[in-house]
Amino acid sequence: MILTTTPSVAGKEVREHKGLVTAEAIMGAHVGRDILANLRDFFGGRSKAYENVVISAKETVIRELEERAAALGADAIISIDFDFETVGQRGSMLMVSASGTAVKLK
Repeated sequence: MILTTTPSVAGKEVREHKGLVTAEAIMGAHVGRDILANLRDFFGGRSKAYENVVISAKETVIRELEERAAALGADAIISIDFDFETVGQRGSMLMVSASGTAVKLK
């Protein structure tokens, strides 16, 4: 499956648009991560715990996009757009959503 944020694939022509595909993942954080993140905010530096949550959520969303596009008979997803939001009480959860157009290439 070819994945791209651009509206086309270099060297390829879109033969058929199969439809919009979307996917969402909501990942919770826990107290340990919050404490470590607050310490990082105070002392400076990157929060690996939260970065790993973002990476995991993004990988989940990409996998689901691929599965949904494949079910439509597509071999590529173009114009992929990602959105990252915090949700839940006090923004305790991270939501990653993505959408794109499933296409069949020539």
